[in-house]
Amino acid sequence: MKVIKKISINRLLKLIGIIALIAFLIYFLFNSTNLINKSTDTFMVENGTLSYEEEVSGYIIRDERVLKGNNYSNGISQIVTEGTRVSKGEPVFRYYSNNEEEISSQIAILDKQIDEALAESTDSILSNDVINLENEIKKELNNLYKVNDISTINEYAKKINTYIVKKAEIAGEASPAGSYIKSLVEQRTALSNQLTSDSETVISPDAGLISYRVDGLEEILGYNNGDFSYLTSELLNSFELNTGALITESKSSGKLLNNYECYIACPINTENSEVAEVGDKVKLKLPDSVEVDAKIVQINEEENQRVIIFEISQNVENLLEYRKIGVEVVWWSFSGWKVSNTALIERNDLTYVKRNKAGQEEEILVKVLRQNDTYSIVENYTDEELLELGFTLEEAQAFPKIKLYDEIKVLK
Repeated sequence: MKVIKKISINRLLKLIGIIALIAFLIYFLFNSTNLINKSTDTFMVENGTLSYEEEVSGYIIRDERVLKGNNYSNGISQIVTEGTRVSKGEPVFRYYSNNEEEISSQIAILDKQIDEALAESTDSILSNDVINLENEIKKELNNLYKVNDISTINEYAKKINTYIVKKAEIAGEASPAGSYIKSLVEQRTALSNQLTSDSETVISPDAGLISYRVDGLEEILGYNNGDFSYLTSELLNSFELNTGALITESKSSGKLLNNYECYIACPINTENSEVAEVGDKVKLKLPDSVEVDAKIVQINEEENQRVIIFEISQNVENLLEYRKIGVEVVWWSFSGWKVSNTALIERNDLTYVKRNKAGQEEEILVKVLRQNDTYSIVENYTDEELLELGFTLEEAQAFPKIKLYDEIKVLK
C-alpha cells in the first residue's frame, strides 16, 4: 500500500510540474506575441513646424545719450514722461529751483484768494468771455480725471491755470473788486515767472525716445558708431548684473535714445552659435514672450565662445527698463510634413519611411529638411534629385511618394 501511495504522489507531482511548465510556456508565448504586436505603431503624416531654440543671457546696448544739467542736485520734474518720443529742441525735464517749495506755496495761497474773489464778483460780470472760459475749465477738468500720464496731466493743468488767470484778468477789469483781483493776478504772474527763471530746463538735443532709467553704463556699453568689438564676455560679466533686474529711475538726469533699434549682446557657446554668421536672420523671444525679428550684425570671437550681437527694431520701448535680460534665440524654424524620428530608416546614406497602405507596407524614400531630437520635417525627392543620386529615370518615376495623412509605421 505504501509503495502504491508513493507512486501515486510522484505521478501527481510530475503532472503538476507538466501543467506548470505548459502554463509558463503559454504565458511566455502570449506575452511575446503581444510584445511583437505592440512594438510597432503608426501615425498620420501632418503639417507641422519645428524650431530650435536656446536660452541665453543678453546685454542691451543702445544708441543713447545722457541728459544732465548744472542743477542736478535739486532733483527733476518730468515734463516728458518715460518712453515718450520727442522732437529736437523740445523741453524734456527741468530741475527744481532752490526755493521752489516756498514759491509754490505762495502761488497756492494766491490761487485760493483769486478763487474767493472771483466767486464774489463773477455774478455781476457774466460776460460771454467769462462763460466760455468757465466751460473750458470744466472741460479740461473732466479730461484731467480720465488720464494718469504725467505729461498729459501737466498739459491739462497748464491750460486750466491759463484759463483761470484770463478769467481773473477779465474780472479785474470789469468788477468793483477789480483792483484787488488784478493785484492778486500780478503777484501770481510774478511768482510764476520767478519759478520758471530760477529753474533749469533741459532741452532735447535731437529727436528720439526719452527715458529716466539711467544706470551709469550708457557710456561704457555704447553704440560706438556700430562698432561692438569692445564687447567681450569678460567685460559683460564684470558688471555682475542680475538678469531681468529693473533699472531704477534717476532723480538727477534722463537720457535720449534711438527709438528705431537697439542691440543685444549674447555670450554663447553652443553648436548653433558656432556656425552662425554675420547677416543671419533669426528670431528672439523677449521677456514679455513677444517674438521679434533679429539680425546678427557682429560676432566677436573668443577662445571658448563667441559674443554675438543681434539687432532688433521691434519692441524697443519695452526694453527701456532693462540692461540684462533672458532671451530665447530661435536659430531656425521650419514648416512641412512632420514625422517621428523613430519612423526613419537609414540605409546607404539615404532615409526611408515605411507606409502602411490598405494593409500593405512599402518603403518611401524621403528627404529630411530639418530635424530636432524628436521629429523631422521631410519631403519627397524630385525626379531630378533622384537622378543626381544615381537612380535611373524609370526608378525615379516608379518611387512611391509620401503624402499628407499617410499612415507611417514607427517602431517603439
